Amino acid sequence: MTQASAGIQAIRVNMNVQGNSFIVFPALLWDDKDVILVDTGLPGQVEHIREAFLQAGIPFEKLTKIIITHQDMDHIGGLPELVRLFGDKVEVFAHEIGVPYLAGELPLVKSNKHAAPVKVDAVMQDGDILPYAGGIQVVFTPGHTPDHVSLYHIPSKTLITGDALTAQDGVLHSFVPAYTSDQRTALQSIAKLQALDIETAIAYHGGVCEGDLGSRLQAILDTAQDEPQ
Repeated sequence: MTQASAGIQAIRVNMNVQGNSFIVFPALLWDDKDVILVDTGLPGQVEHIREAFLQAGIPFEKLTKIIITHQDMDHIGGLPELVRLFGDKVEVFAHEIGVPYLAGELPLVKSNKHAAPVKVDAVMQDGDILPYAGGIQVVFTPGHTPDHVSLYHIPSKTLITGDALTAQDGVLHSFVPAYTSDQRTALQSIAKLQALDIETAIAYHGGVCEGDLGSRLQAILDTAQDEPQ
């Protein structure tokens, strides 16, 4: 690898959806033994993920683990193809509530369709510390979906937000209300994130944010409180 022996970075995946560009920012984490991808884009876009690995200087074939933040199709769509490509060389991680959705046993909350079934190898719970890339804390942040998790990379103080938060032009923003199943719970999840010492955030929709993110989280909550219910 051209990178340091352990670390984290956002990758920009520019997917092509019916001729339109759809950009997302999955996270890559790595150490001497593992390369971890957080979320997998829409179906049929794996070559774009491969290209993003190349741009990041991380060999695609070194992928060993995939962590899913939640069940939305733009996060799990590439998962079945990646599992087919890598077979038992890659492990799939998801929150315990998300397992039956990924297994195709329950219909996805928003589309009411069943996902192509994938076996989850490691079931995550709130507060778990995954012993990879220096330590990754699982933070259960439901609201956007019932199974949503965010991830906190302890050494770099980086929050991987999933869709609990978004970003634009380097500024952290709240979730998108139209796509958030339980907005009250989603706001409680944002409040929960204030307990973390966050120096960097990677939003799946919007990319990397830095600066005084604790104050930014408070501003997001204050704005929501001022809005009419």
